[in-house]
Parts: sequence; C-alpha cells; structure tokens
Amino acid sequence: MNFLKQLGCAAAVALFTTGAYAAPVMNDWVFNPTGGGYESGQRINEYLDVNGNAFIQLNRTGANSFTFREHAVFNIVQADSNGQPFPMTFAGGNITATLEAFGSGTFGGDFSFTGGTIRMYQNSTNNQYGTTNGFYGANLGSQIGQFDVLVGGGGMVDVNGSPISNGQVSVFAEAQPGMLAAGYFFDSKGVDLSTTSLLAFAFTNANTLSRPPSRLVSELACQYAGFTGPGCGSGAYSNTPGQHFLVGGNGQFKLSEIRAEVPEPASVALFGVALAGIGAARRRKKSA
Repeated sequence: MNFLKQLGCAAAVALFTTGAYAAPVMNDWVFNPTGGGYESGQRINEYLDVNGNAFIQLNRTGANSFTFREHAVFNIVQADSNGQPFPMTFAGGNITATLEAFGSGTFGGDFSFTGGTIRMYQNSTNNQYGTTNGFYGANLGSQIGQFDVLVGGGGMVDVNGSPISNGQVSVFAEAQPGMLAAGYFFDSKGVDLSTTSLLAFAFTNANTLSRPPSRLVSELACQYAGFTGPGCGSGAYSNTPGQHFLVGGNGQFKLSEIRAEVPEPASVALFGVALAGIGAARRRKKSA
C-alpha cells in the first residue's frame, strides 16, 4: 500500500462517521480476563498480544484482481509483550478470538477488507486452544466481545495473492454499545467500555505456512472455512498459489474510543490533505 493510500485510510478511519471521531489509541486501559470488573483487572499500557493462523481463499475476478475470504483463529495470553500471562482466578483458561472477513485485492499489489466479524471468547477450561474442540479451540466458552470489520486495512501481496513474507496486515473494526460483555473492558478511569462505541486496530505480521499441521488444516480450513479440497476428505493438503493457503502470524490488538464531538482542526486538515493527495495521484495516473 503506497503512502497516499495509507494516509487516506488513516484519515478515513479517524472520521468514518458523521459527527464522531476516533480518539488516539487508548493507553492505560484495563482488561479483566475473568469478567470480574475494573478493580481486579490488569492495566494495559497499549495492546493485547495476539498470535494465530488464517486460511485464505481467493477468487480471481480479472487479469490482475481477486476477491478473498478469510477465516482465522487467535490466542490472546498477555499484553504489551510483557511475558506475564493474564492472571486467571479460575484454574487456567484462555482468551481467544475468531475472524471471518472478506475483501478484494490486486495480484502483486495490495488488498483491503470490505467487511467481516471479530469475536472474542473467554474459555474457563485451560489448554483447549489448538485442539479439535470447536474451531481449533478458538470459539469455546463465553463470547465477551464482537467487532464489525470496517472497510480498509489490508496489506501487500505477491503475484500469487499471498501476503508478503512477514509483511504487516491491518484490520480496522468497530464495536457499538452492547457488543462487548460488561466487566471485561474498562478505560483508565474505570468506565466499562461495554457502554461506549469503540474502534479496534489489529496489526499482525503474515507468513505463509509451507507445511501446516494436519490438525490446523482439519480444524481451520475444513471445519471452520468449509473447504472441501485436498486434505478435507481425500488426498493431502497443500497450499495452491492464487487459490488458497494458510498463514501464521502474531501482532497487537489496540482500542480507541469514538467520541461524538467535532474533530480537532488538525484531524480535518489531515483528512483534506489525504483526499487532495489521492486525487492528485489519480489524475497523474489517468494522464500517464
């Protein structure tokens, strides 16, 4: 994704609804993995750490274009890369997430999302992520949050449509009041974020899995994504460039509040500069 597109995307996210804007990424918020409230939660400097895998299916729509559908599973065990797993008052447990998303892209160019859903879960039974329970163990327990994927985000792909090795993939999503369970997410002052509108920013690296384990294929590709090709019933699974493949990665999950206020002049200026830059780039492209 070139600089102008990144700038335009960032500005669009900041002003994606009329009369509302996203505050800066939240710092010093509180996450309680047991749902036990603000006082017993863990203070998060900036982000939750996520790691997981995705199965991506492509559909060629032109000489150089495609649409895609992605199914992914994630494990969330700590925050701020601090090496301190979330304390659980119950015996063990997991915080996990699933992603179902779709979008479009250009072979040898970039791709972006047009919609989808992120769901977060609290599972009081330990060590079930990565098993045959549920979808790779990622959708077990109680759902504690849901975010709707917004238009934008994405990353760069190679000529076969696979994410550039170790390249960054971004997902922008939104949770309206009531889409988060009470008792889990709080701002720095103790306000339960289940009552507010939030943006979520997920940034992960991406690397194609050349030899995915059979359990991952069975659980993620066959069961969750509904894939029916080799590896799902007969024959051995293998990635097929330009058609389907499995990727792995890790990254960060951040939050930002959506405020029903007039945006700062600087934000409006950024949005205007971005649009002007994109317009100029398009005019140059047409005249070339």
